[in-house]
Amino acid sequence: MAESTGTGVTDGENVPLDDTEMPLADHIEEMIKRLAIVLVVMALVSGVVFPIADDLINFIWYELLPGPMGPGAAKPRVYDPLALILARLKVSSLAGFVIALPLFVFQTYRFMRPGLYPNERRYYLAAVPTSLILAIAGVAFAFYLILPVIFTYFLQYSEGVTTIAFGLTETFGLMTLLMGFFALVFQIPLFVMLAIMMGVPSRAWLASKRLYFWGAFLGLSFLFSPDPTGMAPILVAATMITLFEGTLLLLRWTGSE
Repeated sequence: MAESTGTGVTDGENVPLDDTEMPLADHIEEMIKRLAIVLVVMALVSGVVFPIADDLINFIWYELLPGPMGPGAAKPRVYDPLALILARLKVSSLAGFVIALPLFVFQTYRFMRPGLYPNERRYYLAAVPTSLILAIAGVAFAFYLILPVIFTYFLQYSEGVTTIAFGLTETFGLMTLLMGFFALVFQIPLFVMLAIMMGVPSRAWLASKRLYFWGAFLGLSFLFSPDPTGMAPILVAATMITLFEGTLLLLRWTGSE
């Protein structure tokens, strides 16, 4: 008779169906192939979006830098011949990156599938569309909340002292970088859930090490944010900590370990 497990599922239902030993070299080769698939799809999506990149650039730019700056003041300045091409590549790469995130989750599922229990496979597959939803939410959060706050802050301490003119390369680079970064940051709840589901850490262990995670979040925010004033890194770090702590609170409230 099958012994029952703590999850309420019998051992027969909780045994990996395809768990076989593979040489380390085969594991590395498979991992590289799956990562290559993600990069190729990201490049393909970027290529599809590239022809409409100008429309996306105009939409993003003038939504974040609107008319109150004065007639023509928000118009981007181009200081090198490759600036517009680079801006097109940035916005198309952002679209490719958003699509690549759920594909990355799916490819990790395919890589780990032989060692997963049937119930874990269901949870992991459900994480694929969730990853896309979280990525879009992250981009929207950055676009509608974080970037307007940052540019309002920039304008407030610059007005009355300087003539404001935004260069396309640096300014649009900040826009796309933060939107892409927040698409990744919003994956934190998903990664925490999957890690706990896989039994790597427990909720209690994560909670006990929260200060280390907070420090890591703050360090990553300052490392990858191009804003020397500190405003953007602080907002990014605060968002990461909020998502991390919110996930732990949800797990505690639901009794999930």
